[in-house]
Amino acid sequence: MNTIQLAIPDVVVFEPRVYRDERGFFFESFNQRTFEEAIGAHAAFVQDNHTCSSKHVLRGLHYQIRRPQGKLIRVTSGIVFDVAVDIRESSPTFGQWVGEILSADNKKQIWIPEGFAHGFVVLSDQAEVLYKTTDYWAPEHERCIIWNDATLGIEWPIEGPLRLSAKDAQGVAFLSAEVFT
Repeated sequence: MNTIQLAIPDVVVFEPRVYRDERGFFFESFNQRTFEEAIGAHAAFVQDNHTCSSKHVLRGLHYQIRRPQGKLIRVTSGIVFDVAVDIRESSPTFGQWVGEILSADNKKQIWIPEGFAHGFVVLSDQAEVLYKTTDYWAPEHERCIIWNDATLGIEWPIEGPLRLSAKDAQGVAFLSAEVFT
């Protein structure tokens, strides 16, 4: 498995070695030892989530202010542009974002550690996204930063109208958001 640190070094992309032949393909989708060596820490996953969304659905930018979740994200069908925003006030990359195309074809996964807001937009007709989390969903601690915050300046690769949930459409501005100290 190839590991790639993005411009924010705590966010890591995992690119598996895919073995293909006339029968199909095989790849190792997760290896605890490789994962922990790449992130430089121990992480235990407690919950798996699976979402299916149609084209131009944007989910995010979500995080939990207490009981924060690290997330390991992959796409099993379709294509998404996945984004991580550093909201750790003490971090040298506070307020910066990184994005990566994840697809069923490239089979990449992205690790988004605790202390980051996360979101994605669907670029294909439909996409299924699976992600593991390091803590349980705690709706009372969930927060949302508005997807198009001018301070963050995320360059979403989208054309046409977006489809947002009511909760995501009412996300707060980055400068007003609760962040990690």
